[in-house]
Amino acid sequence: MRVLIDSDVCLDFLLQRPAHLPDANSLFANIEMKTCSAYVCAVSLTTIHYIVRKEKDAAAALAAVDGLLVLADVCQVNFAVLQNARALNFKDYEDAVQCASAIAEGLDAIVTRNTKDFANSPIEVYSPADFLAHLHPAEASNE
Repeated sequence: MRVLIDSDVCLDFLLQRPAHLPDANSLFANIEMKTCSAYVCAVSLTTIHYIVRKEKDAAAALAAVDGLLVLADVCQVNFAVLQNARALNFKDYEDAVQCASAIAEGLDAIVTRNTKDFANSPIEVYSPADFLAHLHPAEASNE
């Protein structure tokens, strides 16, 4: 399955945010094991760099971007993606751009903690926990 990983989930993993860390770590472990194929939106990388630099430092921010580029492919953002994002009628344009870039890339789903922000998405949207359950249904049913 080919999925776009929203900035919030990437930041949970990169900044080791305790409240969201178990699901983020499990998700990225699955990405490393190639259980799924991960993508990030090109504009997310600049946002991630900015936030990691603000919370840590410039070296950590560059390392975070470099690490993501090893684990994930990048969904391009171009004129058509930006126009299509407007037509999605999302409350937040940044989320709409991420969704439009995932659509343009032909991805199967988006993984985000803010599923309500992607309510208008024409492709599947999962929370990290729900996506992990989708990837491993036998494990989810045993819990």
